[in-house]
Amino acid sequence: MVDTTPLTRAVDHFADLLRAAPQSRLQRNAAAAALELAREFARRTQSVEEPGTEPRQMPDAGMFAVADQITVAGHDLAVVLRSEAEVAEAVGLVEEAQSRAGV
Repeated sequence: MVDTTPLTRAVDHFADLLRAAPQSRLQRNAAAAALELAREFARRTQSVEEPGTEPRQMPDAGMFAVADQITVAGHDLAVVLRSEAEVAEAVGLVEEAQSRAGV
């Protein structure tokens, strides 16, 4: 079994930062960066769970929901990852999105 703790911790930390961010920061780019990450995580999870099907796109539920969206998508992805390399790659995606978000 793969240890996905680094991913879930990174996702939870990013979500906490988003929840604490001022609305102005969310409006500028933080919410968009987080939604992009959540959509990528959902796409990756769907490709494992439903190979060969067209992935559904996570909807934009608004800037105040993105923290929950990355939490759900990140934890879902953690369940299907199969290697330490996949975990490390996903953590890298969180770090990149957090940097783009400016939080």
